[in-house]
Amino acid sequence: MSRPSAHAKDSVNAAFGSRTDIGCVREHNEDSLIVAPPLYAVADGMGGHAAGEVASEIAVRTLADLTPPTADTEALAQAVASSNYAVINAARAKGRAGMGTTLTAAVLEKERLAIAQVGDSRAYLMHAGKLQQLTRDHSLMADMIEAGELSEEEARTHPQRSVITRALGSDPDMQPDLYELNVAAGDRLLLCSDGLSTMVSDDEILNTLMRVRDPQRCASTLVNQAIAEGGHDNITVIVVDVEGNAAAKQRKSRRKSRAWAIFIVLLLAAVVAGVLYGGYQISQHTAYLTAQDGKVAVYQGTPDTVLGMSLSHLDHVTDVNVSDLQPGTANRLEQGVIRVDNMEAANALVAQYEQEIAEEAAKKAEKNKGQKLGESGDAAGATDEEPQKPETDQAAVEATGANAYAYDAGAYTYAGTVTGYDAYGNPLYGYYGTGGYQDYSLGYTDATGGYYDPNAAAGATGTGQ
Repeated sequence: MSRPSAHAKDSVNAAFGSRTDIGCVREHNEDSLIVAPPLYAVADGMGGHAAGEVASEIAVRTLADLTPPTADTEALAQAVASSNYAVINAARAKGRAGMGTTLTAAVLEKERLAIAQVGDSRAYLMHAGKLQQLTRDHSLMADMIEAGELSEEEARTHPQRSVITRALGSDPDMQPDLYELNVAAGDRLLLCSDGLSTMVSDDEILNTLMRVRDPQRCASTLVNQAIAEGGHDNITVIVVDVEGNAAAKQRKSRRKSRAWAIFIVLLLAAVVAGVLYGGYQISQHTAYLTAQDGKVAVYQGTPDTVLGMSLSHLDHVTDVNVSDLQPGTANRLEQGVIRVDNMEAANALVAQYEQEIAEEAAKKAEKNKGQKLGESGDAAGATDEEPQKPETDQAAVEATGANAYAYDAGAYTYAGTVTGYDAYGNPLYGYYGTGGYQDYSLGYTDATGGYYDPNAAAGATGTGQ
């Protein structure tokens, strides 16, 4: 079975990383590993290159084929026992006595962990910042430490530190040690061969597990630490981050979040589509007028925007000059718009503007015509001839009494001023005399305020004016 030197991926309930290395002393790597979530296993072969490497590969291959996908220790124990038989049979077939392997296997199902262990490959659990060795080594060193015959530090350099007391391939009746325990999200599982545990202390392992959060980088860092310490044996490491039920909750939460996100996006899309449709409908039923390049322009729609999109478009520019309109109307068009209900109303308003401009132009033309006639009358009345005096019987006038002013041709002086025009267009002149200013067209006024009307019957007098 192939043994990748590094491996990392996400599983249903865990993220993991792994690495195996030949080390600095051995000529061949006799370790094997398997990472097939929820199954993780490390096997350290023995018996030489042609034996140990084969034994470890047979063990993990058989285990992968028979291990159930649940954290069932009994089923896991049966799979390990089958692996033992497979190694024994291979050794007999190949005629290689002493061929064997250690095996430490773990099945992680959410927050439940099942472990089966044979030999001195270990399983550790980091929980709440503390490192716990879950398995007990089946080795001579472990027995001597328990008996108090030597310390852990002494065991690291003891010449018989590689002697194991239980392994696959040596005893058909071999039974693995089984462990079943609950784990929690955030815990970290470590499986390793003795190439790590004999070279790196538990404190250093804990420090690395806590410091390097990525599981693949963590596995590689641990292997590098063992190599840095001398790498006397093959080194294999699997680091598994427990996500457990928290992962399922997170996935469910992510699914809900995605569903809500999709719903919100669709809702926003519907709102935007509704707004755009409403704006389009408005643009088809309303209109407004505004000034554009000095002319009155007609737009269909409203002078608003939605999401940067205009809700109107230019229909046409009229020939109406804004400067020809009333000041108030012109100011409204230049400073803003004049809204109307529809295009029909807009065109009617333009027609009204055109009519008002035409009427104003007609009034100005009529006024200019009157002024020209006045100027021509002035020119015609500018003469030096003596105005014709009213034909009045002097005796009759004198008989009216003292209040009447007798006509005396020598009493008035021609002023040479046109004071108006009669019904026939003849100029009327004023005179000056002892009675003051006299208007021929109105009669004569004497010094005492009497009034004489030359159009009245002879002798008639009027009141002072």
